[in-house]
Amino acid sequence: MIVLRPATAGLPRVTMWLKPNRALSRRGLRRLIVVLVALVLMTAGLGAWQGNVFAPLFALVESAAVAIALSVAWRAGDRSERITLDASSLEVQSLPGRRRMRFQSYWVRVLLEPGNGRQRLLLSSHGRELEIGVFLADQERVELSKKLMVLLADFNQPRK
Repeated sequence: MIVLRPATAGLPRVTMWLKPNRALSRRGLRRLIVVLVALVLMTAGLGAWQGNVFAPLFALVESAAVAIALSVAWRAGDRSERITLDASSLEVQSLPGRRRMRFQSYWVRVLLEPGNGRQRLLLSSHGRELEIGVFLADQERVELSKKLMVLLADFNQPRK
């Protein structure tokens, strides 16, 4: 998902937030885990009723493992990137984290290259490269590259 915050009158700066698409909210995740645990425990109860006394123990272990795995996968959706573009620089900050890279907006190139079965979106300048939007779909990466090229062209044209 690409969220664009355009420049304001007094501050000629554009900010873009890149976030992965989420199909499930935190509340939906909790509901899913509760339903899965209930189904597993109900199945384990039937197994225990028929003589498998270890079924509830294995069901608890499995339920905990599935809940942890789903939570970890959901947390991976928290990552995002903030791209800030002004007349002199283009800055990419990865969140959560502290990785921040700055390019001169006049010299930065936006490249779409094939790689590993998907297109890679790269920012390149002065021998440095940075891949952005790794968590975006291919269509979103193409859209982002077009937006960045247009914005860079607008910021780099001479002002009269």
